[in-house]
Amino acid sequence: MAGYGVANERLRVLEELEREIGASLQSAGTVILELSKEKAGERLLERQAAQFGAAVQKVEAELSAQIRYLTQVATGQPHEGSSYAARKATELALNRVEYARRRLGELASACEAATEP
Repeated sequence: MAGYGVANERLRVLEELEREIGASLQSAGTVILELSKEKAGERLLERQAAQFGAAVQKVEAELSAQIRYLTQVATGQPHEGSSYAARKATELALNRVEYARRRLGELASACEAATEP
């Protein structure tokens, strides 16, 4: 059950990260709106730009931490490789079996025809 706790915590952190991204987009939107005005409020611009910068840094740091965690988890498991080669070999073997069955049927028919008077 401990695995669920870690997973739930990771999901909670990702939800917080999503909210942080939303807040940073809102700050960026406020800056754009303020810049579109003829006389922009310099203090508001600085504050919103600082909030945006801080949010981007936090998002970047947390995403990097999530990627590091996923890399550690992924590399801790044995690599099983691709199953393409095995599936292809199986498909070819089934085709050979079908061909052999068909040829044996033809041979049986030829033997029956040869033995009939």
